[in-house]
Amino acid sequence: MVYHNPVLLQECIDGLNIKPEGIYVDTTFGGGGHSRLIMSKLSHGRLFAFDQDRDAANNDLKQAGFKLINANFRYLSNFLRMEGVEKIDGLLADLGVSSYQFDIPERGFSTRFTGKLDMRMNRDADLSAIEVINNYSEESLASILFRYGDLNNSRRISREIVRARSISPIRTTTQLIAVINEIVHEKHRNQFLARVFQAIRIEVNDEISALQEMLLSAIDMLNPDGRLVVLSYHSLEDRLVKNLMKKGNFDGLVKKDFFGNQIKKLKEINKKVIIASKKEVKDNSRARSAKLRVAEKINENKN
Repeated sequence: MVYHNPVLLQECIDGLNIKPEGIYVDTTFGGGGHSRLIMSKLSHGRLFAFDQDRDAANNDLKQAGFKLINANFRYLSNFLRMEGVEKIDGLLADLGVSSYQFDIPERGFSTRFTGKLDMRMNRDADLSAIEVINNYSEESLASILFRYGDLNNSRRISREIVRARSISPIRTTTQLIAVINEIVHEKHRNQFLARVFQAIRIEVNDEISALQEMLLSAIDMLNPDGRLVVLSYHSLEDRLVKNLMKKGNFDGLVKKDFFGNQIKKLKEINKKVIIASKKEVKDNSRARSAKLRVAEKINENKN
């Protein structure tokens, strides 16, 4: 199985500030690239990795101190407590879809292949892209495309989808592309199609709610001075992470307590977002849109 080379790998591991005997979490195991490097820095520590895609089990490290959990990272605290873990020293999240998932036509993530409209990261989940495309109302489709794809012509796209499916169900990636292909100029078509697929994928996997739940759980579970390291690939995710680290909430509003102190549990380690070098982008196109943010749990016992 060919998974992508992890983006900003060393920067992610450096951001965790690993203690050899600490407890760490890799919420997006994939091919195990991050986990292998984390494990190499642990002596008597432990690493728990999450991946809701059962195919990831084929990459299990099978090392002492490591455990791969086949579950959505939104259930982080539940599964860790089942392992007897109440607190952690660091958490890494490399968000988005792996190259492996993109490169399997039948998963339906990519515009490059003909495949079933699936897009489920967890293949046991009930909702797939077929249901979204063929059963959602025109208004709901337009809302998803606008919110998750930042598509200003979302109403026209949804109208075309509803018109086409009234004639025949849309079941494959190629059918969907054919329906919406003429809506945008050829010069911008690849970016347009990528945004449409992104929006549908986010809806299918409930990615935004899952990310918010995971981040809040992570903050609660982090030990004082513990690190939160998040690598995102689109503005919607990055905005949530940025707001939480800078302002203490997803809305990005400064909230203060009775004494006028800002209410937040994290402090930023990198004030400026970390991006890949030109060389890394050249070697790995996936790095082009990557944004890395690192924060530390505020130790309220320190003066």
